[in-house]
Amino acid sequence: IMPAVDFRVPGGLSWDELSAALRIILASGKAVGLEVAIYNPRLDVDGSAGRGLADVMAVALGTAAPA
Repeated sequence: IMPAVDFRVPGGLSWDELSAALRIILASGKAVGLEVAIYNPRLDVDGSAGRGLADVMAVALGTAAPA
């Protein structure tokens, strides 16, 4: 689902799967950090991949992403 990366691999997570995984990981109380890697804004011409990523992260972290 993330076209804005330098090396795409088929069979990755959907937005819903990523959201569910993050919720489970963060709810465990064992997460001590979070890193977003490989997102390349030059490959995100219309910004939709970045917005999708920001939306998923905002939901997982329990906040509202800016509109």
